[in-house]
Formats: sequence, structure tokens, C-alpha cells
Amino acid sequence: MYPRFIRIDGKRLRRIRQERALSLRELGEKSGVSFDSIHKLETGRRDAQPRTVRKLAEALGLEPSELMRGEE
Repeated sequence: MYPRFIRIDGKRLRRIRQERALSLRELGEKSGVSFDSIHKLETGRRDAQPRTVRKLAEALGLEPSELMRGEE
């Protein structure tokens, strides 16, 4: 069974988003995840559902595991 929520490495998410010169709104539009949710993930105020991790990873051209805390 898959976990309901996944801990995201918010600092890594923010760094990668900024490296790709994307605003929160731009990443939200590209991924289909609200910019408010992305902000909460980046600041550690929210964990993500697996589908959210997949959407963000796809929009950023990454593997989902690259956004998870503790993965390098």
C-alpha cells in the first residue's frame, strides 16, 4: 500500500524551480498544482499526495524521488 502523504524536500523543490526560472504561478500552471500548495510544500507546511509529487516532477523534468526528503 502506498503512503497517503509524502514528505517533500521543500528547499530542493524551491531551488530547482528557481533554477528553471519559474515562478510559483508558472510552475502551478505547468503542473496543474495550485501555486498556494506549491508554496506550502516549499516551506514545509504541507506534505504531498503521491499524484502531486508526480505532477511536479513531470513539470520540472525530474523523477519523483528527486523531490522526496532524504533522496539525493
